[in-house]
Order: sequence, then structure tokens, then C-alpha cells
Amino acid sequence: MAPTFVLVHGSNAPGRCFTSLQRELALLGHRSLAVDLPGHGTAGFSAAYQAQDLATFATEPSPLAGVTHAEVVAALTDVVRRAREHGPVVLVGHSRGGMAVTSVANAVPDLLARTVYLTAWCCVTGGPAHYLQDPAHVPTALLEAATVRVGDPEQLGVLRMNWRTADPTQLAALKRAILADGTDAELLSFLAGMDPDESLDGGDDVIDAATWGRVPHTYVRFTRDESMPVALQDTFIKEADARTPDNSFDVHSIEASHVGPLIHSAELASLLASLTLR
Repeated sequence: MAPTFVLVHGSNAPGRCFTSLQRELALLGHRSLAVDLPGHGTAGFSAAYQAQDLATFATEPSPLAGVTHAEVVAALTDVVRRAREHGPVVLVGHSRGGMAVTSVANAVPDLLARTVYLTAWCCVTGGPAHYLQDPAHVPTALLEAATVRVGDPEQLGVLRMNWRTADPTQLAALKRAILADGTDAELLSFLAGMDPDESLDGGDDVIDAATWGRVPHTYVRFTRDESMPVALQDTFIKEADARTPDNSFDVHSIEASHVGPLIHSAELASLLASLTLR
């Protein structure tokens, strides 16, 4: 029976970021579902954000404030359960979405045919802060782009970004960080669909060899990624393989930026489709 690809977005992204990938998967004859994790989608948009009234936008309450990683995992698990009623499920996480994928695979491995990490977090020996202690793992380009941050995260209860900036310096930094292989127009289009807010709770779950380790897993390296350094991607793969030596990562590489394959998706769709033949 053909699987359903359940696609899990990364930080500040909604399910619609996978539109191009879903189109390409459909043209290859594959079914997919892109989730909006709790608080994502349309809930975070406001008139102040639309009008670029940054003074008001910086203090507006957020629907994501207080949303926990546990709630995210519960919601995603429910989607996986419902999709599993119609056949095998391949759970695919991009970037921060990998954290939720790991938690779901830890909890309900029997519901999953495979997990796929797209330049995604796959923590093994500690949470995200643990990995960022290594300078080789610090995304310097992403830190440069963080000047688009608005408001005080402690007061807002979220990390808030002004993706609709018109500042050329900020836009150049964002392009280096997430879409160096794209056009300026593609960058603006992608940013226009981004959620301004992101939860402060990404969880600290690490892979459980007894459960996560039972599920076949694939890691797709994006080799031009400046937001998730290749050194960090390779660390996840190496540590996970050491933890589950009898079920190592199936590793593939795409020469692309952090979101490039979400915009030009034919190669990634073909790769995912090939996984269903194994």
C-alpha cells in the first residue's frame, strides 16, 4: 500500500511552505499531508504586522505564547494516527520540525514506516543548546539575519520576526541564511508566507534507541545550508548511527540552501519517492 508523507515544517513556517514539494510528489503519484503545528498557519498574523506598524506589532499578544513542545507532539501524533488508518506513514521533518519527528518516533514507532530528516534537528546526546556549544555548529549567517527580530521574547512568550522588512541589509542577510541559491523574488515570496512568531519551547528530547531506533530513518543533507551547518547535520548522523548501529541513517545529499528544495522541489520529491521502493 502506498504511504502518506506527513510533512512537518520548521521554525516560523506553516504547512504551506511545502506547496511545491507536495505538487511534485503528487505528479509522481504520491499522497502527502502538510501539517500546521499548534499556533501556526494564519493565527499569528495581524493588521499591525501587515501595515508594518512595528511599535504595535512588538507588543501584541501571540497565539503561540505558552504553546509547549508536548502539545506539538500530541497534535502531530494525532495526525499520524489518523493518516495511519489509510496506510503506511513516512514522517518528514524540515529543520526544527525534526525535533517533533524525534519525539513522535520515540513515542509511537509502530505507527511509522520511516522517518526522514531534511537538514533537520535530530538530537542524540543533548538538547539544541548542547550542540550549539561547538563553534562549528553555530549558524553565523542565521545570527546575522536575526536583526529582523521584534519585541522582547520574555515578555511576548515567543520569538517574533518581521519577515516583511524592506531593509536591504536585513534582506541580504536573510538570503545568505536561508536561500543563497534562490532569486530575490523567491526570497520575498517565501518570507511573505512565514509565520512571524515561534514557540520558545522546542523540547529537549533525544532519540530513544529502543523505540526511535526501530524505525528506518533517512537523513537528507543540504550541503549549502547556512542555517543548519553541514558540520551539525553530520554530527547528528554520526551520533545517531553510534546509538543505533544496527539501524543506521540512510544518508543522501542535495546541493542546496536551507529552504531551496522547498521552492525547487523536483529533486527532493524524487528522492522521497525512491524511499517507498525499499
